[in-house]
Amino acid sequence: MSDSITNLLSTKIADQILKQPGREIKMDEPLISSGLIDSFSLVDLAIIVEDEFGVRIDDSELNADTFDTLEALVKLIESRK
Repeated sequence: MSDSITNLLSTKIADQILKQPGREIKMDEPLISSGLIDSFSLVDLAIIVEDEFGVRIDDSELNADTFDTLEALVKLIESRK
């Protein structure tokens, strides 16, 4: 299951947030702490996670601890399913 979550997240982030279709995002690549995703895009990413995977993201979770890597996001999604 995590491979399908990872692939979908990677594609959505590259296409919709970064506007770089085809870009590969590694599991441990820093998204927020590297500046790749800013605070405005973080909200967009949270909406994608909620819509695609049916999980609820609390506003207090919109931070680098929860959203900084695909690995962290996949763990969050899997823990809520």
